[in-house]
Amino acid sequence: MNDTVKVERPAPASASTEQTPYSAWLQTDVLHSLQHPVSDHPGEHAWITSAQVSELYWMLIIKEIQFAQAQLRANDLTQAIRTLQRVVAHHEPLNATWRSIAWMTPTDLLSILSRVGPTYGKDTALQGWTYRHMVYLLGIKQAEHLQHFTPQPKRWDQLNKALAEPSLYDDVLSYLDRNGFGVPAAVLDRDFSVPYEPGKAVEKVWRDIYADQNGNLELQQLGETLADIAEGFSTWKYLHLMATRRTFGGRPAYFGTEGVAWLVPTMDEIPFPELWSARGFIGDPPAACPHMHK
Repeated sequence: MNDTVKVERPAPASASTEQTPYSAWLQTDVLHSLQHPVSDHPGEHAWITSAQVSELYWMLIIKEIQFAQAQLRANDLTQAIRTLQRVVAHHEPLNATWRSIAWMTPTDLLSILSRVGPTYGKDTALQGWTYRHMVYLLGIKQAEHLQHFTPQPKRWDQLNKALAEPSLYDDVLSYLDRNGFGVPAAVLDRDFSVPYEPGKAVEKVWRDIYADQNGNLELQQLGETLADIAEGFSTWKYLHLMATRRTFGGRPAYFGTEGVAWLVPTMDEIPFPELWSARGFIGDPPAACPHMHK
């Protein structure tokens, strides 16, 4: 090899002579220009940064779920599981963002919100279009939330489309039906914009998948990965609830409703419902188990 010969690669069209390749690739100048505090509170920058990081992770999870849906539709279960395992991993740093603002007291938060409201108007992160799109993909379909996006026609169209299309769970059930598990036609061919109604037939499908501990191993791995995703999502909601309790207490928050009262019922909105209810029927209890007979 002639060491004097060097191959010069053309610079990407988007590269700037005033940026390093790292900064050009990750758009760091743009990224660090996106925080615009409106109060004098020194912690507002942490609040904005934490929320923006959450937005990025929600979009990442959206893209991963959509990728997994395409893989399930192509009957590529192995790759779909790998993709969904990344969703599990993404929830770890997403949930950790709450630590960045755990120092906030009611005085801290109100000092910031007292300036945000007059500047931008009253709203809540749970009405952000990124979060709502992710929730729809996880199968929690609530059409009433679309009303908050009428000022954003493009996002309203995007969310309305996500509301009407199959969720991740719908694609999982379709995959199971195509591969020999009897999912009722009424479950597969329904109005996907309507909240999902759990049923005993789908519960039995999951029970059958787990019935043989050494059989259906890949499907059991799918089930456990979905359970991890649901757990990560529910953990984020719990951390949000506790942060609201710490910083807001019983004050009216979201559109006049007490913040805690508005959030508590959402804790019961757990994705993939029969995957959880079937746990009460999977496995054989020990003979001496006091819960064996009711």
